[in-house]
Amino acid sequence: MFIKSVSLHNFRNYGDEEVSLSEGLNVFRGNNAQGKTNFLESIYLCSIGKSPKTSKERDLINWKENSAKVKVVVQKKYYEQTIEIMLSSKDKKTVKINLIPIRRIGDLIGEMPVVYFAPDEIGLIKDGPAERRRFLDIDISQMNKNYFYALLKYDKLLIERNNLLKKTKSFETLLDTIDLWDTQMADTASKIIFYRLDFLNKIRKPAMDVHLLITNNMENLEINYQGIKSNVLSEIREKLYKSYKSTIERDFDLGYTTVGPHRDDVEIKINGVDIRNFGSQGQQRLATLSMKVAELEIFTELSGEKPILLLDDVLSELDNYRSKNFLSAIKNYQTILTTTKYTRKLDEKDSVFSVKNAKIERVK
Repeated sequence: MFIKSVSLHNFRNYGDEEVSLSEGLNVFRGNNAQGKTNFLESIYLCSIGKSPKTSKERDLINWKENSAKVKVVVQKKYYEQTIEIMLSSKDKKTVKINLIPIRRIGDLIGEMPVVYFAPDEIGLIKDGPAERRRFLDIDISQMNKNYFYALLKYDKLLIERNNLLKKTKSFETLLDTIDLWDTQMADTASKIIFYRLDFLNKIRKPAMDVHLLITNNMENLEINYQGIKSNVLSEIREKLYKSYKSTIERDFDLGYTTVGPHRDDVEIKINGVDIRNFGSQGQQRLATLSMKVAELEIFTELSGEKPILLLDDVLSELDNYRSKNFLSAIKNYQTILTTTKYTRKLDEKDSVFSVKNAKIERVK
C-alpha cells in the first residue's frame, strides 16, 4: 500500500495544495514553521480520524476560514481508495471512503494504517503508563476493529462502575449490585488484555532486531506487559474477575476501579535497565523508534498491506551511522519524512519536496 496523492484545502496554514508522492522515501525539506508537520498531520487525520497534536478540530482549519478538507488517494494491493475528511467550524466532521459517508470512526480505522513518529513521541517511554497504553490502543485498533470496539465498551462500563462506587452509600448495598458490572468488565477487559499480549509477543523480536541494527549490536531492547499474563482468554477473564472482587473494598474507599487494562503498563528495558525511569533521552528516543519500525512488519504480516511511515524531524536526532542504519531498516516502506536538510543519496523511487510558506514543490 502507498499514498498516491494528498490534497489539502484550508488545512492548518495551507490554502489549496495537491501533492503526488513516490512509493519510496518522500523527503519534505524546509525551515521550521513552514507547514511540514501540518502535512504529516493531515495524513494521520485520514488514518485515525483525529489529529496527533490537538483534540480541537477548529485548530485544524485555516484561521481565516470556516471549513477545511483533506483528501488522500491510496493505492492498495488490488484497488485504489479515496479517503476524504471535511472539517467545519459549525458542524461535525464528515468522513467519506470512496465518496460514501461513514457513520462510525471505527469504519475508518485500519483502512490506511500509519506508523507515526514525532519528537514528542518519546513520551511513549519517558511519560506515564497512559502514553504506553495509548500506543497499544492506537496500533492494535488499526489492525483489529474488534479491539477498538472492545475499548469503547470497556470505557463505558468503567464509567458506570466508577459512578456506582462513588454514589453507593453503604458497602453492603454495593456488594448486592456490583457483580453485574464485574462480570461484564471481566468479559470485555479480558479481550483487551489478550489482544495486547498478542501484539507485544509479535512486536518483541522485530523491535529487538531493529534496535540491535541501529545501535550496532550494543543495546538489547526488552518489552514486557505489566498486568495479567496468559495466552488463554478464559484464564485472563477469571483472573480479572477475581481481581475486581479482591479489590472491591479498596475501590469503594477510593471511589474508582483500581485494577484492569486501564491501569496496566508496558515495561521497556535496555540491557536489563528500565529506561522508563533510568534511560537517557537518547536511549528513550532510539527505543521508541525501534518499536515504531517493528510495527511496520507486524502491520504487513497481519493485514497483507504495508503501512505508511510518517516521520517528523527524526534524522536530526541521529548520528550519521545510526541514521544510515535506520533508513536501511525502513527502505521497503513508503515513508514521508520531514527535515530541515537532507543530503543523503536517493533511490529512483524517492523524492524530495521543498516546503515554504505552506507551498510544496517537488525538487527531485
